[in-house]
Amino acid sequence: MLQHRNLFIHLYVSIYMAVNLKKTEKISKALGDVNRLRILNHIAINGGTGQCSAIQGCLDLAQPSVSHHIKILIEAELIEAEKEGRHYKYLLKQEVLDEYLAAVASLGKTCKKHPAEEKGATPEP
Repeated sequence: MLQHRNLFIHLYVSIYMAVNLKKTEKISKALGDVNRLRILNHIAINGGTGQCSAIQGCLDLAQPSVSHHIKILIEAELIEAEKEGRHYKYLLKQEVLDEYLAAVASLGKTCKKHPAEEKGATPEP
């Protein structure tokens, strides 16, 4: 019985970590573009919200390109859209950003070291 419980716990932790790593990967890819970083910065310095027209004004991109970048940030759950009349404003999801930063900070703590690194040598590529 105890073996089954331990197996279940191990399976649960493995699935949780895989989901977390997938989410971390998705956010990392979203942050891998300077225009998306500019959008996030614009939203952050404006109290966590940004109007679509103001975001477009801070980028040297056509409206369809801005919409594409915003879509990627929404899919990564870094921002969310809120309709205001005929316009949209975008809200920074600070809790998701904080979770991401914590996940990245923990990567070195959860990954096993290469055996050569434990002995003080650098591993071969």
